Amino acid sequence: MTYSGEVTVGGPADVHELKDLMITKVAVGPMNNNAYLLRCRATDEQLLIDAANDAHTLLGTIGDDGIASVVTTHRHGDHWQALAEVVAVTGARTYAGRHDAEGIPVPTDVPVGDGDTIRVGEVELTARHLVGHTPGSIVLVYDDPHGHPHVFTGDCLFPGGVGNTFEDPEAFASLIHDVETKIFDALPDETWVYPGHGGDTSLGAERPHLPEWHARGW
Repeated sequence: MTYSGEVTVGGPADVHELKDLMITKVAVGPMNNNAYLLRCRATDEQLLIDAANDAHTLLGTIGDDGIASVVTTHRHGDHWQALAEVVAVTGARTYAGRHDAEGIPVPTDVPVGDGDTIRVGEVELTARHLVGHTPGSIVLVYDDPHGHPHVFTGDCLFPGGVGNTFEDPEAFASLIHDVETKIFDALPDETWVYPGHGGDTSLGAERPHLPEWHARGW
């Protein structure tokens, strides 16, 4: 089956099979949050991005192999509702942006800064710190050595725009700056974007619209 990135709450997961990494996307909870399970093909180690909601569904997706770690992209409550239960069951290490960790009620084992590396088996993910949606939001970049990059953007970048900055012009200016300099300027058009809600996109699909986003201010 070809991966589409289109998932619905209560529906089946969608799996993106790369040479070194399997990415399983599932939608959970009343805010249609995306959670991503990453599995290193060489070691079978697994990492979960955003234990957002519905621990039963997430644990079923994880399966008997468990997870070594779980990354929370930012402090907003809809992204960690199932975190405590998932960690209690799996014993996973917890990661979050160092400037958002205090807003997440499950202790963060590893505070993450800009440029830090998070590993899942033999696969390396690079964290980038983006300020604006929250003070400590992080995105994760997988630079696939066999293809194009993949970036897990939390609520910082979606099809059609950057994340919500709550009508705060300074927060918007900060977020669009970080999204441009740390994502668009650093990665090619082929980069696949996995957001915290809704369908996927690519940098190439979004890049032509950056001037529009600047002009409208959100």
